[in-house]
Amino acid sequence: MKKVMLVFGTRPEAIKMAPLVKEFQKHPDKFETIVCVTGQHRQMLDQVLEIFDIKPDYDLNIMKQGQDLYDVTARVLTGMRDVLDEAKPDVVLVHGDTTTSTGAALAAFYKQIPVGHVEAGLRTHNIYSPWPEEMNRQITGRIAEYNFAPTPLSRENLMKENVSEAKIIVTGNTVIDALYWVVDKMKKDENLDKELNRILKEAGYDVSRLANGKKLVLITGHRRENFGDGFINMCRAIKALTEKYPDVDFVYPMHLNPNVRKPIHEVFGENLEGLGNMFFIEPLEYLSFVYLMEKSNIVLTDSGGIQEEAPGLGKPVLVMRDTTERPEALSAGTVKLVGTDYDKIVNEVSALLDDKAHYDAMSKAVNPYGDGLACGRIVETLTK
Repeated sequence: MKKVMLVFGTRPEAIKMAPLVKEFQKHPDKFETIVCVTGQHRQMLDQVLEIFDIKPDYDLNIMKQGQDLYDVTARVLTGMRDVLDEAKPDVVLVHGDTTTSTGAALAAFYKQIPVGHVEAGLRTHNIYSPWPEEMNRQITGRIAEYNFAPTPLSRENLMKENVSEAKIIVTGNTVIDALYWVVDKMKKDENLDKELNRILKEAGYDVSRLANGKKLVLITGHRRENFGDGFINMCRAIKALTEKYPDVDFVYPMHLNPNVRKPIHEVFGENLEGLGNMFFIEPLEYLSFVYLMEKSNIVLTDSGGIQEEAPGLGKPVLVMRDTTERPEALSAGTVKLVGTDYDKIVNEVSALLDDKAHYDAMSKAVNPYGDGLACGRIVETLTK
């Protein structure tokens, strides 16, 4: 029997690794599944674990007030040393581009334990954009024995870096597995639907406002590289759009980071209540967010994972970043880059709200990120 350890620490990683944990657990005759979390996003991570009913075997609980990248990296690296000594896994699986992934991959390398990199091969080729994610990805890619690439383009990126073709497996993205699992769960459970309605109302938005075809623009923002002027521009553009389209609701679940909240207050004022069609709400856990995304018409974001998820639900995505390591979505026409440029944000949101043909072209484009069967392909590879 093979001991497989899955390590993750942030909410996006947890969402993308949770269906993989469930898939390994279906094969207790072949795999001992060990889950280690670092707690890099404490509260948000725990919410995802609860939804998928996953109980970690190890929890490094590294979250500390005011920590920086040095602290996170050091705590993951030293914490993983003891975990690996005790658990002695045959393979360690990490996900994507976080400091948790890179720290855990490096720790496994120091013990000469093979590493599997889920969502391997994404590249912008600019180590400072997104920062620090691009360099995290590249470092983890150098260590990985198994590269589970979500798309053929990711595979090409790895081959250009002289990664052996035998070490690359194109799987699709596990985020689509998670998304379909959750949407299915919501559609089958009336009580859950009512509960999610209630949670959103408490967070600050009543979805009953969306009756009679009312449109919703869902907004998220949290990237380090946009802190400062970038966020001010984003907020000014959003404010202009709320004034231009008084009949459209704009909902922004705010990240807890003060660097995100400060510019919001600078542009919209100290009191964020009673702003008409602009709703600043508290952060949502994964289920509530997917529920709201499913009800939205357009998603305006600087997030990575949402560029894959929203098109899976037929939602056009405007990305408030200058680069994306997901160019497949750009080629497919499911996302468009608007950066933090005031005019671009206003013009592109306006075009989607005003022009049905333009909207349909984006919303009906085929999502390049997979069919919801990525986890099965990863498990099959490790079975062999």
